[in-house]
Amino acid sequence: MGYTRTALLMAAMTGLFMGLGYLLAGAGGGLIALILAAGMNLAAWWNSDKMVLRMHNARPVTPGEAAGLHQMVAGLAARAGLPMPAVYVIDEPQPNAFATGRNPQNAAVAVTTGLMRSLDRDELAGVIAHELAHIRNHDTAIMTVTATFAGAISMLANFALFFGGRRDAGPGIVGSLAMMILAPMAAALVQMAISRTREYAADKAGAEICGNPLWLASALERIQQGAAGIDNDAAERNPATAHMFIVNPLHAHKRDNLFATHPATANRVAALRRMAAQNTPAVGAAGRSRPQAPWGRAPKGRAGPWG
Repeated sequence: MGYTRTALLMAAMTGLFMGLGYLLAGAGGGLIALILAAGMNLAAWWNSDKMVLRMHNARPVTPGEAAGLHQMVAGLAARAGLPMPAVYVIDEPQPNAFATGRNPQNAAVAVTTGLMRSLDRDELAGVIAHELAHIRNHDTAIMTVTATFAGAISMLANFALFFGGRRDAGPGIVGSLAMMILAPMAAALVQMAISRTREYAADKAGAEICGNPLWLASALERIQQGAAGIDNDAAERNPATAHMFIVNPLHAHKRDNLFATHPATANRVAALRRMAAQNTPAVGAAGRSRPQAPWGRAPKGRAGPWG
């Protein structure tokens, strides 16, 4: 059901973009808008990992620099049936993480130093598993495409407002102006809806990959608490990437409403706790048994699980 909803929402984004093209230049404008969207999304899809990692000053780390983190990612990736993604660290005090890449073969997982200081190893495993679920579900590509569409729709709407279009045809001047103003807002809502849909799916799959829904539930509570009190300057400069993080880095609305890029953390935690209470089999995609925590155990709050 999640993929069906995502497909419908992405179709709505395409329709908005083509509609603006039609208002600007008729049927030919709609076709040009579709071709332009395809080209922009191809470029964004191909370079998404490099662009996002550069925006947030993420640096790659080797097994020699972060042996524990690499071991954890490798073990969970194997359980998820994924190739080993590249591992990045962001020197940022706000606890957070994201995954990026056009496909599982060209993916990366990035975690902040604040995240690694804030979580114990089981909680960190829950976060890594969530990000690997995004990669396995191809959410990283979907989110990049929707972000590009939203930006292109806003750009085209601004162009239409400043330079005019076929306001004497179709819905008329009032209808055309209304669409030019409302289309970017609608695109942003669609982008948020897609992100929220995929977050719930990644929470469920991530809990199955790591073997314990409560690890991720506990991690989300800690991350939300930290993110609410610590600014993320890079994310503030690049708000279009906010939907990629496991928790909104921009201090989003507390309620689970249409204007939030993520579901309310309390709702996500509640869903994970229900999953644990229902004794959902803690297995991965291929029916693997619960992991034996190859990354070891550590007291809560202990820094250095990557060492």
